[in-house]
Amino acid sequence: MKENPRLSIGLPVYNGENYIAAALDSLLRQSFTDFELIICDNASTDRTAEICRVFGTSDQRIHYHRNDTNIGAAGNYNRTLELARGEYFKWASHDDVCRPEFLEKCIAVLDTQPDVVLCHSQSEGIGTRGEVKGYYGKELAFVDSLPAQRLWRVISQPHVCIAVFGVMRRDTLLQTIRHGDWVGADRNLLAELSLDGKIELLPEFLFQRREHPEASIHKYEDESQRLAWFDPKLEGTVSFPTWRRLQEYMRAVTRVQMSFAERIKCYVKLARWTGTRHHTGPRNARLMLAEVLRVLKHGTRPHGSS
Repeated sequence: MKENPRLSIGLPVYNGENYIAAALDSLLRQSFTDFELIICDNASTDRTAEICRVFGTSDQRIHYHRNDTNIGAAGNYNRTLELARGEYFKWASHDDVCRPEFLEKCIAVLDTQPDVVLCHSQSEGIGTRGEVKGYYGKELAFVDSLPAQRLWRVISQPHVCIAVFGVMRRDTLLQTIRHGDWVGADRNLLAELSLDGKIELLPEFLFQRREHPEASIHKYEDESQRLAWFDPKLEGTVSFPTWRRLQEYMRAVTRVQMSFAERIKCYVKLARWTGTRHHTGPRNARLMLAEVLRVLKHGTRPHGSS
């Protein structure tokens, strides 16, 4: 029996027939080849299954799984991680593209720098035909020496969280919240990873993020719709994402092993975070107040509260 691959790539997909062939092709053409590609089809109703099975017949690294029902984006992302066997792990989107050296260069960093838990690269934006439209200038590395410093940069500085599609240490990722089912969960994941170690950013543009009308960030602009996209069982529930983000930041600081002094520094950073500006403009404290007023109006507790 073949030993476990060094890398597992998890590709969750739902109705991705438009772009999944390009995504699969870019992964199978990587200069680093010791990986398994786990596709979790979330009960697609288009030609996604047909396309994946065609690719699977020509490359034994592909393992295709199909859910009987749609379990939501969060559940499907986490399902790919549950099936993974590699030392390293990477999530891949059905509509994004990696240049051939992406995996090789990210893994080289993880192999030689044990204090790095995630490595990604600078990213370009591409259109529906694969044309380059620009680049994401606000992607950041989080390589400060102390966890509290890294945490503060992740939660307070503007960035678009594309790093969640980088290469990670699987054992570290398994200790986190994984993919959450609330708006902004990707930032929570990066924050928790930053407490465990450094997040590195390669200077080369090796990742291409596709911008198109069917992308979830555009298709589900309404918050309640995005909750249902994360998990169909949450349809119709009331969402309070700012409180949830703070709650999960607190849980992460409690979970990760660090000195008592460093933990206190992290809590101080979180108290400071409530007064900083959210990327939408208002300060987090103002958003949290608005969410409390919404609770009173609807007579409902925030989704995810305990």
